[in-house]
Amino acid sequence: MALSVDIDRFSLIPLALTPLPSPRPSKTLVLARPSLKFSLGRLHGQRTVFCSNRRRFITAVARTEPDQRGEDSAKEEDDRGHKLPMKDDLGSENQQKESQLKKRVVFGLGIGILVGGVVLAGGWVFTAALAAAVFVGAREYFELVRSRGITAGMTPPPRYVSRVCSVICAVMPLLTLYFGNIDVSVTSAAFVVAMALLLQRGNPRFAQLSSTIFGLFYCGYLPCFWVKLRCGLAAPALNTRIGTAWPFLLGGQAHWTVGLVATLISMSSIIAADTYAFLGGKAFGRTPLTNISPKKTWEGVIVGLGGCIATSVLLSKIFRWPTSLSGAIAFGFLNFFGSLFGDLTESMIKRDAGVKDSGSLIPGHGGILDRVDSYIFTGALAYSFVKTFLPLYGV
Repeated sequence: MALSVDIDRFSLIPLALTPLPSPRPSKTLVLARPSLKFSLGRLHGQRTVFCSNRRRFITAVARTEPDQRGEDSAKEEDDRGHKLPMKDDLGSENQQKESQLKKRVVFGLGIGILVGGVVLAGGWVFTAALAAAVFVGAREYFELVRSRGITAGMTPPPRYVSRVCSVICAVMPLLTLYFGNIDVSVTSAAFVVAMALLLQRGNPRFAQLSSTIFGLFYCGYLPCFWVKLRCGLAAPALNTRIGTAWPFLLGGQAHWTVGLVATLISMSSIIAADTYAFLGGKAFGRTPLTNISPKKTWEGVIVGLGGCIATSVLLSKIFRWPTSLSGAIAFGFLNFFGSLFGDLTESMIKRDAGVKDSGSLIPGHGGILDRVDSYIFTGALAYSFVKTFLPLYGV
C-alpha cells in the first residue's frame, strides 16, 4: 500500500519577487501550518502536480531576478544621464557669473579712473562729461517711462517731447557753469514743456505732465549741483598737503579748491557706501529693507553707513578738510543717505517699468542710470551742506 501526502491540506506561501541575496535562487518552498494527516491512495498524481508547480514557481523567480537587475541598471543609467546635464548647466552658470564679475571689475576700474581724471580736470571738461552723461541718462529715463510696465497704468508723454526734454537736461549743466544759476532757465523750460503737452492733439493727461516735469528735475536739475560743487566752490583748500606738491603746470596749489576736495570725498564716500553695503548684505543680510529693492537689507545698510562715515573721516584727515571731526562725520552721514535715497528712487522706477536694468550701455553694469543713481541726490545735499552748515566752507 502506498502512502501519499495530502497536498490539499497545505497552504502554499508564494515567494516575494524581490532580488535574492545570493546569485543562485533559493529552491526552498515554505509550508505554512502543515497538517500531519496522511492519506493513502493518491501518491502519483498529486506528487507530480506538486513537483511541477514547484519547478514552475522557482523558474519564474529565477527569471524575474535578472529582469529586475536590468531595470535597476537602466534606471541608474537614466539617473546618470539626467545628472550630467545638470552638472553642465551648473558649470555654465558659474562660468557666466565669473565672466560677468570680471566685466564688472574691469569696466568699473576703467570708469573710476576716467571719472577721477575728469574730476581733477574740472571746468569745461567736467561739465561737458557731465552733460553727456545727463543726456544718456535722460534718454534712459524717458524710455523707462514709455515702457510697457508703466504705460499700462498711465499715458506716456509723446516721443518728441521726450527727446526735447533730454536735450534740455543736457544743456542745464552747461548753463550752470556759464551763468552760475539756472533757476530761471529750469522754470522757463518747464513752462514751455507744460504748454506743449497741454496744446497737443488728443486728450492731454496729467500723467504726461507729471512724468515729464519729474524727468526735468531728476535728470537735469539735480545733476547741476555737481557743477556747483566742483566748479562753484572756488575757495582754496589751504590746509591740503597735496596742493603744495601739485605741479605748477597742472594749476599748482590754487587748483586744489574746496570744491575739488569736497567732490572727491563725496564720490569716494558713495563708492565706499555701495561697496560696504553690498559686502555687508552678502555676509550678514537677514532683514529686508524695503519691497522696492528686495536684495537690500538693514544689515547691509548699517555696514554701508559705517563704511561711508569711515571713508569720509579718513579722507578728511588726508586732505585736511573739513577741519572738524563732527563736520566729516556729518558729511559722510549725508552722503550715505543721499546715495541710498537715489538708489531706491531709481529702483522704484525700474520696478514699475518691469525691467532689471535701465539700459545696456556699460557691459556688466547696465545703463548710465544704474551707475549714477546714487549720485543724483547727493550732489545737491553735499553742496547745500558745505554752503550752509560749514563755516568758511570748512577750511
